[in-house]
Amino acid sequence: MTLLSSAPVSQPSASSAARALHNALFTLDSHIDIPWPDQGDAFVDTETRRVDLPKMQQGGMSAGCFVAYIGQGPVTEKGHADAQTQCLAMLDAINRMQGTQNGVTARVCSTVADMLAAQAAGVLAVVPAVENGYAMGDDPALLAQFRAKGARYVTLTHNGHNALADAAVHRPSLGDKPERHGGLSAVGRDAIAHMNRLGMLVDVSHSAKSTMLQAVQVSAVPVVASHSCVRTLCDHPRNLDDEQLDALKESGGVIQITAMPAFLKPREGDGPRTANVADFVDHIDYVVKRIGPEYVGISSDFDGGGAIEGWQNATQGVNVTEELLRRGYDRSEIAAFWGGNFMRLLKKAEEVAEQSAITA
Repeated sequence: MTLLSSAPVSQPSASSAARALHNALFTLDSHIDIPWPDQGDAFVDTETRRVDLPKMQQGGMSAGCFVAYIGQGPVTEKGHADAQTQCLAMLDAINRMQGTQNGVTARVCSTVADMLAAQAAGVLAVVPAVENGYAMGDDPALLAQFRAKGARYVTLTHNGHNALADAAVHRPSLGDKPERHGGLSAVGRDAIAHMNRLGMLVDVSHSAKSTMLQAVQVSAVPVVASHSCVRTLCDHPRNLDDEQLDALKESGGVIQITAMPAFLKPREGDGPRTANVADFVDHIDYVVKRIGPEYVGISSDFDGGGAIEGWQNATQGVNVTEELLRRGYDRSEIAAFWGGNFMRLLKKAEEVAEQSAITA
């Protein structure tokens, strides 16, 4: 593999070779938000959503992790109860994204075997997840309810500290100081143990560096950063620095590079922050050179703020494949980036959960 320099800002139409490869791969986007509370009909192609099922089908996507996103609120009994209620309702909405409508068929999948079976049947795989451990409040037992609704990972924090852990971005408006727990709390460590037993991945995107490094040590399953970028290339607290990338490799984890301009490229001048597909793949290149191709994947954060020139919605993922081919990556590496590495972690989580059930 020979890595080439970044492409020009403008992205040409994808080649037939890129389209053929993209359509043949299992392509998974590891982080997609759903509109809430007016989530609309995912089977209808609308201008208001960057991801819906028709766009996924048109774009040759195989699977998407749709998240029940819970914004951080007060760390109180009422705040926790409200967050739990909303999370369960959002997971129910994600579970309704299945069946056949408008020429599109989708299936909610809670295991890797389900996802591969969906691909073999030509069916889109919908994978539920939860963004922000605030949704479980201070009771890790609630995680079992999330898993029962198919959730495959939980992002430990969002912006703002919660009962589990410190976040990369604290919220003074909620009374946050820069640190609350010094990383993981005792509840957070218990929550990770529960996730390991349930077959749910521990997602360290949005987490403080201290939280992330401690989660790597505590979790029996390698952790994932479901939507993060490289701090060396863009100095944002949401991104992972070299020490974190090295810890990720040591544990066998994965960073899913995300299409969020603010995480991809420093602001230039006073204009709006922008980024393109070449900037996105620069972050993949960096991770590959630093720790290897086994530890990096792809996410969009569509409908949660993600969108870059050349990858504006779920119909345009082929442009990422085109740029990866242009840089000299081979089919096996591109397949790993587009879902293979993330699926490896999901499978490992299932194996640890099965072993935990046997030894319980």
